[in-house]
Amino acid sequence: MILSFRCGIAVAVLLSTMSAFADDWAQFLGPARNGISSEKGLIDQWPAGGLPEVWRKPAGVGMSGVVVVDGKAVTTFQRSGSQQVSAWDALTGKVIWKTKVAPSYRNAQGNGPRGTPAVADGRVFAFTGEGVLAAVELSSGRTLWTKNALRESGGREADFGMACSPVVVGELVVVTLGGPNACNCAFNVKTGELVWKSGDDPAGYSSPAVLKIDGKEQIVSFTGKAAIGMAPNDGAALWRYDFVTDFDCNIATPILCGKDRVFISAGENHGSSLLSIKADGGKYRVSEVWASHGPGSVLRSAWQTAILHQGHLYGFDNVGAAGPVMHLTCVDAETGERKWRQARFGKGNLIAADGKLFVTTMAGELVVIKQNPDKYDELGRMKNVLDMTRQAPALSDGRLYVRDDRDIVCLDARKAK
Repeated sequence: MILSFRCGIAVAVLLSTMSAFADDWAQFLGPARNGISSEKGLIDQWPAGGLPEVWRKPAGVGMSGVVVVDGKAVTTFQRSGSQQVSAWDALTGKVIWKTKVAPSYRNAQGNGPRGTPAVADGRVFAFTGEGVLAAVELSSGRTLWTKNALRESGGREADFGMACSPVVVGELVVVTLGGPNACNCAFNVKTGELVWKSGDDPAGYSSPAVLKIDGKEQIVSFTGKAAIGMAPNDGAALWRYDFVTDFDCNIATPILCGKDRVFISAGENHGSSLLSIKADGGKYRVSEVWASHGPGSVLRSAWQTAILHQGHLYGFDNVGAAGPVMHLTCVDAETGERKWRQARFGKGNLIAADGKLFVTTMAGELVVIKQNPDKYDELGRMKNVLDMTRQAPALSDGRLYVRDDRDIVCLDARKAK
């Protein structure tokens, strides 16, 4: 069967379900939760000094990414004995507010919050390292409600901390908790009341996405043991594809590849699968379009969600079981064939816009790469932008927002006039 990978169409469909403005980056992985922005007019020639730095401000420790909504750059971090949510003026870097949502969180794999906030209808939803879910008013930072969602679900804290980034669908905010019969839980956005709970898997470290599959909107969660589809209104299970990794290390977010295809990938030498998910008499039939598993896999996404662009997947391939070597690679999404590999590129994370990949590395670099399925095509590279970081950039109104355990930084990625 010939597959259709029309990423632009998929993004347009998903954007219609979001309340964010076109230039906002309102949640983990951006408007459609796939790392892709529709913005144009971005850099096409590399300036001698790299991208201009607009502002740099102190933040704190944590793995949370940045979101940008209504002229505010928001992230969560740990500082002065607490986990906090904070907003800066997106153009000037002036602090607008800071709100404490939980005590400090410590873990051998890194301290502070892991999840990236989600913003919808004037509310910021933050999830902390120990599983506290909080809603904060975007305009003022006023706490609207807070609860220990992990405790309420009966879940056990994941070994490396609770890492889910909340997703908002209608009047619900959904997080993965891993409790008994409560792997995924939905809470009312206005009150924090538990509305439904679903599934019995361990949490893993992935963040759920709202995908329209074969004409029906679903919440797709990549738990510690499987990819599963759920009905948004009540969490009812629609389909399941087992995908077991060592240490429950499913981390990347599932992405839509055409109307009825979902791509998942994990490190720990596990690999990737492209799934066909079709409605069949009120149920769903799940099958593999292709699978590439084990040490020879074409793509083993450790924590980074791959980018789909014009029928090709661009992603980080982690060699070995949590090994130190990572390649940057391009894979034909229809066939699973590797197109190119930039060996030993290094560990990092990425988003895409205007035909380019914007990559941050754990060495503190920003690298801009043209999305070219024929070869690795680097436009330019800036060193010493950050200290060590795992977060991908956020993009809003031509500006990139990146952070590490010390600072939040705004860079101008617009094409020179």
